[in-house]
Amino acid sequence: MKLVTVFTALNPAQAQLAHSQLEAAGFHSVVMGEAAALSMDGYALAAGGIRVQVPEEEAEDANLLLRASENSSEEPPTAN
Repeated sequence: MKLVTVFTALNPAQAQLAHSQLEAAGFHSVVMGEAAALSMDGYALAAGGIRVQVPEEEAEDANLLLRASENSSEEPPTAN
């Protein structure tokens, strides 16, 4: 089974949040690179971030879910 990266974060909290959202929606996600990022300062940035991955056949739907979640968390514009 080939895994595809659907989210990249520079801190473990962001990666775990995305992972939790995907798992709650029934996706089979994994977090890669978290332990290495925690063990060495700056490693997450140097390695390209902490990656949240899903099986290739779930990638498109997982991307849609994460984008929808990202858009819904933005604050609506305020009226002046």
